[in-house]
Amino acid sequence: MNVRMNAFVHRLSRTAAIGAAAVLPALWTGSALAQQQFPATLVGQAILPAATYLKPPADAPASMTVSGRFTHADGRRRDQLGSIEGISFLSDAKAPRPTGINSPFTGQAVQGFSGIKWQKDGTAWVTGDNGFGTRANSPDAMLMFYHVRFDWKTHQIVILRTVFLHDPDNVLPFNVVNSATKTRYLTGADLDIESIQIIGDNFWFGDELGPYLIRTDRNGKVTGFFETMIDGRVVRSPDHFAVTTPAVPGQFNTVVRRSRGFEGMAASPDGRFLYPMLEGPIWNNDTKGWEMHENREALRILEFDVQKGAYTGRSWRYQLEVNGHNIGDFNMIDANTALVIERDNREGIPELACNGPARPDCFNAPAQFKRVYKIDLGGTAPDGVVRKIGYIDLLNIADPDKRARQGTIAGRFTMPFWCIESVDVVDADHIIVGNDNNFLVGGGREIGKHEDNEFVLLRVSEFLRAK
Repeated sequence: MNVRMNAFVHRLSRTAAIGAAAVLPALWTGSALAQQQFPATLVGQAILPAATYLKPPADAPASMTVSGRFTHADGRRRDQLGSIEGISFLSDAKAPRPTGINSPFTGQAVQGFSGIKWQKDGTAWVTGDNGFGTRANSPDAMLMFYHVRFDWKTHQIVILRTVFLHDPDNVLPFNVVNSATKTRYLTGADLDIESIQIIGDNFWFGDELGPYLIRTDRNGKVTGFFETMIDGRVVRSPDHFAVTTPAVPGQFNTVVRRSRGFEGMAASPDGRFLYPMLEGPIWNNDTKGWEMHENREALRILEFDVQKGAYTGRSWRYQLEVNGHNIGDFNMIDANTALVIERDNREGIPELACNGPARPDCFNAPAQFKRVYKIDLGGTAPDGVVRKIGYIDLLNIADPDKRARQGTIAGRFTMPFWCIESVDVVDADHIIVGNDNNFLVGGGREIGKHEDNEFVLLRVSEFLRAK
């Protein structure tokens, strides 16, 4: 902890005292803004250091033994290890801050946890994202998901199994980076898997690039590919495989903004339906604007019939608290209620704000809004707006028993990260929440230090019981 932080802590310490029709039958159509804040208490924190790497499979191409060669701002490949400085520029574009981790590096980074599915045995399956943020900079980042265990006493995240996505049967209808190989391991230039569900022996992933739904077996082999249907037509982002640069500017035929595909995806308790949720609103060509409700951007929740392998045509809307916010994850609590992470696009604790001109030794745009909402998915008809029952504030978590290894100041624990992208129910009193550490560019916890992968166990009894 740096000197400035130590002084701040000292000052605070002195002054602080489902069935098919039943799962999502309809949605409430009243104001989405009526809600209540509920308390949250930290029970445990588990950490995987940002600088955690693993070897690719033995049959992976030699090009996968080094990662991060395309992460320079100019897009040119750099082969010298450590020659590209890692800088946190996401919310501090005016004053980028070094993260202390440079690229390229040997191996594959274990990073960017972007979705979670809790298991009854106390373990969880989590998914990484596409690597470094875009198709262009991630062709040497392999797509992986992990079976993990959390040791709340030692604060460790233990990786029990790593699974690499691959497409040996050519299920994906587009060219992939490793198409010339037998196994066809997938990379962040092919897909960006941001959400995960398990139904029977199949794993389902929501992709942010297309956006698409991807089905694999338990060994990561792709067995299904599904384009996105909204209002009876295929919708695409600029990263969809069928989208090409037009000859004349301004003629893109897309309605999903880049990097705003399927960020969260819930599943009905009986496994019949998936509910992929877009991270941002879709474009309305009639109004020439983003989809809105009561002057707030509204995000689509779609319904996908797993048995039929097709979208049902039903969808609902989640109204953002502030235009420009994003969602981070989406998981059902029961047949009608669910958890959704809503966040701003800022990082860092407000106590270390610059309070003046932007500088690299402070947070120019500190976090202000990081919440987990409980929403009610029962009520009226599809196309309605989900009712927000209440929320917990991830910037104001009580830690009376000092359960945190890092992040607590004067009894208050915070998650001041740009991206918080994992949430699920553990039991009737607890939820688990985790960040996506935006490897190479994430630095929301401390100045000059890359943020780690963190998961926290929170006691939120009142929140989970709220109606």
